Order: sequence, then C-alpha cells, then structure tokens
Amino acid sequence: MTVTFHRLGVRHDGDEWIVGRVDSGDFVAVPEEGLLAIRLLQQGMDVEQARVHLLEETGTDLDVADFVAALSEAGLVAEVEGHPIPGPAWQRPTFPWLQPRHVRWTLHPALHLALLGPIGTGIACLVLRPAIFPGWEAVLWTDHGAAVLLTWAVVAWLTTGLHELAHLLTARAASVPARMSLGTRLQFLVAQTDVSGIWVAPTRIRVTVYLAGTAVDLTISGMALTWVFAIGPNPIVSWVILIQTLRLANQFLVFMRTDLYFLLQDVTGCRNLYGSGAAYVVGLLRGRRNTLASLPPRERLSVRLYAVLQSVGTLACLSFAVLVTLPLVVTLIVHSVQDLLGAKEPWAMAEAVVVLALIIIPDLLWARAWWRRHGRRVRRAAATAGSAVRTLSP
Repeated sequence: MTVTFHRLGVRHDGDEWIVGRVDSGDFVAVPEEGLLAIRLLQQGMDVEQARVHLLEETGTDLDVADFVAALSEAGLVAEVEGHPIPGPAWQRPTFPWLQPRHVRWTLHPALHLALLGPIGTGIACLVLRPAIFPGWEAVLWTDHGAAVLLTWAVVAWLTTGLHELAHLLTARAASVPARMSLGTRLQFLVAQTDVSGIWVAPTRIRVTVYLAGTAVDLTISGMALTWVFAIGPNPIVSWVILIQTLRLANQFLVFMRTDLYFLLQDVTGCRNLYGSGAAYVVGLLRGRRNTLASLPPRERLSVRLYAVLQSVGTLACLSFAVLVTLPLVVTLIVHSVQDLLGAKEPWAMAEAVVVLALIIIPDLLWARAWWRRHGRRVRRAAATAGSAVRTLSP
C-alpha cells in the first residue's frame, strides 16, 4: 500500500515532532519513529517496506498501516494507492493575491525596533503629563447619543481591522494562508485571524505573528497620546486611546483565546492549553482524576494552573454577562424602541434607529458566529435527546 501526503511542515518539539499542513492548520505530534515512517513513505516505500525498514533501523515494530489511518483522520494523507482521501473543505484565505514576498518586511527586526519609537514617545508623553489620558467625558462631543455611539463603532472596527491585518500580514510573510473571520469568545463578538498554520515556524516567527496585533495597538496608542500631548484633545483621538486601552487590557484575559493566550501556550510548551484545561475541569466534575494521563508530564502542571484561571475567569465573565450586560442591553433596546415610537422629528427617529442597529446587529453577528461553530453539536445533542424521548415513550 503506497501513501501520498499533502505538503507537510515539520518542527521538533521536546521528545516529539510536530507534523502537519500549513495550508489547513492540521497538525499532529509524532515520536521520532513516526517521523521516520513518514519520511520513508514520502520516499516511495509502501507500508510493509516502511515497517520492515523501521524494525531493522530502530528496533521498533510500528504498525504503519494503523499509523497511516490515524494520519488520514488528521487530514494529512492525500492519497492511498492512488485514491484520493476525503478531507476538510478548503477554505479560501483572506486576500489570496497577497504573496509572502509582498510582506516579508513585516518580519524584519528593523521594523519591530522602529515601532518602539512611537510606543516609547507615547509612554513618555503620558508620564510627563498624565492628564492627556482621556476620561469618558472627552468622547461626548455631541448631545446626540447615536452620533457618539456611531463614532465609537467606526473607530472600533477600523482599529480592529488594523489589529487583525497585522496578524494576517506577518502570517502571510511566513507563507501561512491566514484567514480573517468573525468569531465568539464567551459572550463577546470578536474579529479573529486563523494563523494555525504557523505551528511549524521557528519560535521568533511564531511570537511575531502572535504579538503583531498587540504591537499595532501599542503603536496606535502611542501616536494618539503624542497627538493629544502636542496638539490637544480631540474626540476621535480620545476614542482611539480608550478603545485601544480596553483592547490591550482584554489581551490579558487569557482564559479566553486572546493573542497573549497563544503566547502563553507557546511558552508553556502546551499543544492545546485551552482544550486540555476544559477537559480537565469537566473530568473533575464527572469524578475522573486521570484526565491528564495522556499529556506529557511537562504539560500537566501548566494545564492544572490554567484550568483554575480558566474556570474562575469564565464564571466571572458569564456572571457579568447575565447580571450586567444583559439587563443593560434590554434596557437600551426598550428605551430606543420607546424613543422610536414616540419620535416626532426625523432626526429623533433616525437617532433611535441608529442606536437600535448598533445594539442589535453585533448581537445577531454573535449569534451567527456562535451557531456556525456550535450548531452541529447542538443539533446532534437535540437529535440524541429526541431519540431518548421516543425510546422512553410508551
């Protein structure tokens, strides 16, 4: 049985090797013998020849057929005996015309050093004159709440776009076909860039891609603070500073998969810190204490500590959503509907419509993104529950 693989990338990781597809972000960890088996199959040996060669060279009798089956399930095998192996649907990358040679400069250390200029200048301005940091009153440039909210929305989405573009450009420079999309983190709607193909890149490249968005946020914040220091306050610049400050603070919520979470995962040497932490907590709740037995010993302590942070942070976020965010959103919607129904002037009616749109549209986008990610699981659970009910019915 001959095997043809997709184009694979490889990186040494402790006692194992990370092997996978940069184009799809599918990766597995294999031992030295597994990597050698892949190399032998890539050289044209069939499954039995590779098994015999491995046994002679290493003394390990690896079941290469089962190994190939596992790699097929992981999406790494293109063909077996000339027959294509079905895999996940190909997802078009964002800006497919953008080639690595166009953006290689984003990985140059000189650029990273240059960004320290505006960041350092902004920090110096803030230290010299702390009053330049705006309060919320600085963004209330008009009595019309809809105009203020619209300004916030435009600035927030523009700066979010720049943040995600930084991830995309640095990933593409490393030949990773990154893809932008909307997603969810607990109750939050987020823009995100899938850079999972970066797994086999060198450490410096991975860290650069993970921190690219934060570097852009800091640069924009530094420039905005310098503007206020040199020229004076401006409502839009004030919005930029406040939004970027909140975005930077949000990165430290590593119990969600923020940029700093991926850095933490890389530093701790864990392959799936979030998933392992969640599985550990669920296992404890179900009375299982050996959930981490399959993980390398070096990962177990990191996962246990992260699981505590993950549990506390998730509970706090969901509690805030139920006790604060939900009542606030309902109140705003009710007041906006009342304003819309009672509006006598076109401007008042338009203002109520804008406020409603700015509240409802993000919630609808969140619901769509959440369902796209979890809908199949919900339908499967509903079908299972329905089957159980029919079975119990007389």
